[in-house]
Amino acid sequence: MSTSAYTTAITQARDLLRWRSPLRTELWAARLTATLRPAEVQPLIRQLTEDGSPEARLTLAALATVEPAALEAADTAALEAVETASDDVETATTDDVEAAVLGDEADQGAGQTAAQEPGGDKTLRETLREAGREAARGLPEWVGRMGQVECEQAWYGKADRYGEQTLAALRFRYPDDKEPHVLIVGIDQVNGGLAVDATVEEPKFLDDLDLRSADPAVVAGRVLDAFEMTDLVMGAPIAESLPAVRPLALARAQTVPDPVRQAPDDTLSRFLDLPDLPGAQEAFEQLVEFVGDRPLWWSPARVSRFLTSWLPREAILTDAAVSAMPEVVRAWSRFHGAEPEVLQRIDADAPRLPALMADESLAGLRKRIAQSER
Repeated sequence: MSTSAYTTAITQARDLLRWRSPLRTELWAARLTATLRPAEVQPLIRQLTEDGSPEARLTLAALATVEPAALEAADTAALEAVETASDDVETATTDDVEAAVLGDEADQGAGQTAAQEPGGDKTLRETLREAGREAARGLPEWVGRMGQVECEQAWYGKADRYGEQTLAALRFRYPDDKEPHVLIVGIDQVNGGLAVDATVEEPKFLDDLDLRSADPAVVAGRVLDAFEMTDLVMGAPIAESLPAVRPLALARAQTVPDPVRQAPDDTLSRFLDLPDLPGAQEAFEQLVEFVGDRPLWWSPARVSRFLTSWLPREAILTDAAVSAMPEVVRAWSRFHGAEPEVLQRIDADAPRLPALMADESLAGLRKRIAQSER
């Protein structure tokens, strides 16, 4: 970190000591974390530790609250970089490989990655946690409340009319019941469940959102799953504001006991209005296969794809199921709020379904193989 950036951090920490707000300080630390490259963290910890002022110690304590979650990705990235360099330079020594990957950072110790302390095996996460605990001693009592939160409630539901994004919300409180707040993460459904935006707001922010109460462990698991997915997708389309909230969002989700990863969505089990028609159950089973693990996403475009593309390509249906399919899709659409554009799309596309299902040229490979085995 440059001297000017370090000075700015200390100046801002001085103001935060006057504000005496754990939440404000954690949000600040998350924004600070977002500006740091992995190789900058270790020198910054060293600078802050050597400084020893109240402002430096507050910065260390705040970073220790949010930074370890972000450093997990940094540790993985550093390891992958070393492995890649090892593959590319098979005849190089270990020191040569690390120098190629880490540049000047490798000069801080032979055999040292950006995620290790010089001459030791401790990771930056462990070092920062220890430094944070030590730094908090002697600071005002409120500093110790940072990160000490309890999740009280959780919600999950659509972010928009068609469920192209969902919202996962977790409400937290500190031990003194001050500064209650909610973490809200936007999860993209169209592109596979990426975390695309996040914010921390006052609880009243939820008043304008149509979300259902949910198990905090399940919602926390969805948040962690979504951020993991985002990290795996290079160039993922995310909001500009997300990096500044991401460290705190991860830290908060990780405080929820036993988060449930890859939890199934209960939307399908809540659908109880299947039409009483021959073939309706068979038709619904195909709909279930199509919506998969993203059943809240139900837009005009998705309806059209299901009726005019996916079913002719993938599904083998009896005549009864083909006849029942339009009413099954209408019932499913009413369950999703009976959006007029969705119902209009069904009216436009459903009459074509029998002809499309009968057109063997539209069948995909899997369907053709299944038909040939009958």
